[in-house]
Amino acid sequence: MKDILIKGRYRVDRKIGEGGFGLVYLGTDLQSVQQVAIKLMPVRDGPEILESEAETYKALSGVGIPRVLWFGQECDYYVLVYDILGPSLEDLLNYCGRRFSLKTVLLIANQAISRIKHIHDKGFLHRDIKPDNFLMGIGRQGNVLYTIDFGLAKEFCNAERDRTLGGRSFGGTSRYASLNNHNGIEQSRRDDLESLGYVLAYFLRGSLPWQGLKAATEDKKNGLIKEKKESLSPEELCKDLPVEFAKYIKYVRSLDFDKQPDYSYIRNIFRNLFYRRGFRYDNVYDWTIKRFNETQNTASGGSSTSTASHEQSPPKDRRSRRPGKRKATQQDGRLSGGNSAVKRRRR
Repeated sequence: MKDILIKGRYRVDRKIGEGGFGLVYLGTDLQSVQQVAIKLMPVRDGPEILESEAETYKALSGVGIPRVLWFGQECDYYVLVYDILGPSLEDLLNYCGRRFSLKTVLLIANQAISRIKHIHDKGFLHRDIKPDNFLMGIGRQGNVLYTIDFGLAKEFCNAERDRTLGGRSFGGTSRYASLNNHNGIEQSRRDDLESLGYVLAYFLRGSLPWQGLKAATEDKKNGLIKEKKESLSPEELCKDLPVEFAKYIKYVRSLDFDKQPDYSYIRNIFRNLFYRRGFRYDNVYDWTIKRFNETQNTASGGSSTSTASHEQSPPKDRRSRRPGKRKATQQDGRLSGGNSAVKRRRR
């Protein structure tokens, strides 16, 4: 079968996913002989979605942001070629038995705060911080945390303009959403950081107190989640965790809408804990240790491999997913949202 080539350079190898719009393929850059992700959308659907995605990633270019390699039209398709990435933190949590050690969580926190600061410094709000939207790199970038999925992103200047409107519709993932988001208040930088606080607690606890609530509709479920979050103080939420996690959540919740977070302060909350516990910034995560042990067991014949090590296979490399619109699911509470950041920027 004849190879399908994009721009005479990128070979389409096999389908690896399907986003809200378009199909995603694993591909090969024939010049560098590196794997890439290739997204195709029919010309009849118009270029706006993929073009918006490409512009968003380019505007946010930097450490931990996937690179756009090429965007354009090839025959009957609009094509976006971009970096392929490794597993998400949710994938890795499953691989590690649904809970991370304190050291791994603190290593994640250090990078995640830097990524969010970078996004904010570029004038954007992410507005959907969750484990699925943090992916590890591959190869030489295997220890770099990447942030993806800017489908609900918004420029901060537009959030400032809209803050007086009130009654904002909920957007994002209810499990990790801020209280302001639940209460219809325009999101700001503080809300990205509050969501990160819930993510970190989730990693240490293995779950959050508002998971598993049942309701007839998504709106009613979001209401129950909101009530549960409001009923718990940061100290109650972070019971049995180091006090620094409650301290972090209290700080970010205390910020006013337009208050610039003190990123150095919140990073040092966790760094000081990291050093007090005698940890080292050696990029040795829980999954690093588990993969090493499995490799050693395989090399020795596998007879000593524990049952636990077989419960979850190592996560495979994943594509860098596109920031498109998706409908809510009962599990995530993810609501539809276009790439408002790019659309508003063009005005």
